[in-house]
Amino acid sequence: MKRLLTVAALLAASSLFAMHRAAADDAAMIKSAESAAPAAVGSGAAIYAMDDKGAMRTLREGKNGFWCMPDSPSTPGPDPMCGDANSMEWAMAWVEKKEPPKGKVGFMYMLSGGTDGSNTDPYATKPEEGNNWIETGPHVMIVNAMDMMQGYPTDPKPDTSKPYVMWAGTPYAHLMIPVK
Repeated sequence: MKRLLTVAALLAASSLFAMHRAAADDAAMIKSAESAAPAAVGSGAAIYAMDDKGAMRTLREGKNGFWCMPDSPSTPGPDPMCGDANSMEWAMAWVEKKEPPKGKVGFMYMLSGGTDGSNTDPYATKPEEGNNWIETGPHVMIVNAMDMMQGYPTDPKPDTSKPYVMWAGTPYAHLMIPVK
């Protein structure tokens, strides 16, 4: 009986430890997600996290119509970002390799900066010949606004210190605007 109680106590303790760790991990992900936008936006945004299989999980319900996602060291993907509802539709179309919604311009923040990425291939995961790998810093993006990007550079290797079009010539072309 004593052994059974000991095992039960150990199982309960490990369960509590796992729950505490999950809460700490969620808190860290929420902090990471909020870092992508101004505090007035991030603090009221819905926070979503993607697992290594691509499933979305809600970490916090939102109050202001914006959403944020954290940096995720366990999965490849974007850095912390926040956006409006239209940008979420655009981002989901990109992730699912579908056509972006028509007539819905979106706005996104990536104020924590962006890691390196391809300027020409929306699905590149590493530098390779011809995919024009670039470095980006803190920026905002206007997505799904093809007609509004005329006149901005569409060079494969842009000056990332000035506004430019990323993924030009694809359905996911968007205006990158550095803020540093």
